[in-house]
Amino acid sequence: MKKINILILIILFFTTSLNANIDNEFREWKKNFKIRALKNNISEETFEKTMSNVKFLPNVIKYDRYQPEFYEDTKTYISKRTSSKKVNEGLNIYSKENKLIHSVEKKFNIEKELLLALMGIETNYGKYVGKMDILSSLSTLSFDKRRSEFFTKELLILLKLVDENQIDYKTLYGSWAGAFGFFQFMPSTIKNHAIDFNKDNYIDLKNTKDSFASAANYLNNMGWKTNSPCFLKIDLKDSIPKKYLNVSAKKLQNKNKLKYFRKYIKNVDEIAKYDGSSRVAIITPDKDIIPGADKLNPSYVVFDNYEIILKWNRSLRFALAVCTLKEKIKNEL
Repeated sequence: MKKINILILIILFFTTSLNANIDNEFREWKKNFKIRALKNNISEETFEKTMSNVKFLPNVIKYDRYQPEFYEDTKTYISKRTSSKKVNEGLNIYSKENKLIHSVEKKFNIEKELLLALMGIETNYGKYVGKMDILSSLSTLSFDKRRSEFFTKELLILLKLVDENQIDYKTLYGSWAGAFGFFQFMPSTIKNHAIDFNKDNYIDLKNTKDSFASAANYLNNMGWKTNSPCFLKIDLKDSIPKKYLNVSAKKLQNKNKLKYFRKYIKNVDEIAKYDGSSRVAIITPDKDIIPGADKLNPSYVVFDNYEIILKWNRSLRFALAVCTLKEKIKNEL
């Protein structure tokens, strides 16, 4: 019993010491970040009111390391996010907001089904926008080494938006990664694409008017092609060269014309109705990610619109789920 108590004391000592070290390092990071923020023309007043209470959030690091894209196979990932319940909830939103959604669809030339699908997958139609302190989340990820520069830039942009009175810092609660609102916009996306659609001199992405219009504007600016395909599920032959199999969402490699890939596709009749001159890529999202996964199953041909969704969220499975839910909603409208 005495040995166990000593062991517990040793563990507590090292845990306390580790936490103290992180706290000290985080305070040092905050001092250095303030220097950078002021150099980026963020006022000291804004810095103090936004950053005075930020904290290092250990859970944010855990969430960053354990995302569903890293461990769920494609079938599971898509089925969870495109259920009949999800479709029906989207139809309910449409019935309540059809006038707004139609006006946004017409103005930005973005299909209503796509907007509903994105909102459904990002926040379950606004039910789960996140409760994390975004300023602390972004600060934690900026302090962390994995993608420090990316999140540092996002935090600087967010502070600038507050400095310019475009966003109320007291409302900044969202995802662990710093995303905000019904469509989960990162600060850089807010800066470049968000719209004050209801003309109240304030961008509120937890307001249906601003959020739907901002999402449509974003998709339009990225080059979404209305009524064009997103992906096709295919059955590949073993003879396909490995270089054509994309497993990373960072950048799709070795694209070619759809007709070129016909010789590697078993279910070739299913792609016959599509333009053979379209430049496409092939993805095998479970290969090299899911232990024991068949390297060629599932596999998909993906078009330009699929890559637009990848710009929204760099996840092969996310883009597949969005396009799948879009088609399911379309079939019910």
